[in-house]
Amino acid sequence: MATQVIMPQLGESVVEGTVTKWLKAEGESVEEFEPLVEVNTDKVDTEVPAPASGTLLKLYVDEGETVEAGRLLAMIGQPGEEVPEAPQPVKHKAAAGAGNGKAKADRASQPDAGRKKGLGFISPVVARMAAEHDVDLSSIEGSGRGGRITKKDVEAHLAKGAKAPAAAPWEEAASGELFRPTEEIFKKPAKTVSTEQGEVVPLNTVRKAIAEHMVRSKHTSPHVTTVMEADLSRVVRHRSENKATYARDGIQLTFSAYFVWAAAQALTEVPIVNSSWTDQGVLQHRSVNLGMAVSLGERGLIVPVIKGAEAMSLRGLAQAIGDLAVRARQAELKPDDVQGGTFTITNHGTSGSLFATPIINQPQCAILGVGAIQKRVVAVETGGPDGVTDSIAVRPMVYLTLTFDHRILDGAVADHYLAKVVGRLEAWT
Repeated sequence: MATQVIMPQLGESVVEGTVTKWLKAEGESVEEFEPLVEVNTDKVDTEVPAPASGTLLKLYVDEGETVEAGRLLAMIGQPGEEVPEAPQPVKHKAAAGAGNGKAKADRASQPDAGRKKGLGFISPVVARMAAEHDVDLSSIEGSGRGGRITKKDVEAHLAKGAKAPAAAPWEEAASGELFRPTEEIFKKPAKTVSTEQGEVVPLNTVRKAIAEHMVRSKHTSPHVTTVMEADLSRVVRHRSENKATYARDGIQLTFSAYFVWAAAQALTEVPIVNSSWTDQGVLQHRSVNLGMAVSLGERGLIVPVIKGAEAMSLRGLAQAIGDLAVRARQAELKPDDVQGGTFTITNHGTSGSLFATPIINQPQCAILGVGAIQKRVVAVETGGPDGVTDSIAVRPMVYLTLTFDHRILDGAVADHYLAKVVGRLEAWT
């Protein structure tokens, strides 16, 4: 009997996705867990694995088509086996089930593209690792919810024999930052179309999404930017004294963790900045879900989100930043990793930029821009027995910009928030 390939629900709030690329053509043979189709949701590309071995008998969705979770994508079976000519109607639409317990239960009972009898759902990452290392997943005991096999379970299994391939080391820029654009961004695009006027670079799904989102943001909210600078002497000293200790625990302590911590804590003091505009009024979010803009080179830009950042320590933030950034580069983010953000930080200083006026990540209220850390000559006040005197010193300085939605914030409130961020960085203990 032929096996259905169903559009999976790739995240808790993800109700649809775009088929960007079929990795197999009709009539080709496929192996179970082999990547079958690429699906894009919120700029995250996910490989959906084949649920069974056999021949790809029928494709029901074209590349570029956006479909709801639960939609029949293809059929896998034996050559000559009869399959429907057209996809069957979706019985339980993901969107209709939002907030409805029965509908959610029905969706969960639908066959998933990565579901194997006796194993439960197998994620694309786990399926790819199993294929690369020839691992029999039935020999692994899952530690995830409901016994689900996770990436860590596969890595632990591989560690018993040959060591699992280590993640690529994350290079730091001169300022010690994670959000560093790779050399890929400067390379000539591999695919171009020649015209009389020049070379046309086709738009990928991520670039189209970025373009739409940026234009919509500028049309939606009036942007205003305020600029302040911070003396990072104490932060630089603390990082220098603790970097080796963090590294022994496998955590890379970068300046990014300090900026994220300061921004999150300041949002608890000025909660109106952690908000969104709605027709009913200004929605102040209970948690600080802080997004970090990460460059993917010619693939575009993505913003993974640290959920509940206000409750995390510097160590916890450094660990979360490293994990999200590495998974972003390796295209292993899940749709839920880039959703639910309430505030965003973009670290444009990694490429040498001193300050910028970034575009707000809708529907958020504001975005914090972090410039390059530079040693500059500044005037400082020093105290002594004879009173306060002015002197000249060389200090590590950084420009911070806050671009905000003027519908929600006035300049005084925006400046108050940014001053809180500066104060926390300069008074680091």
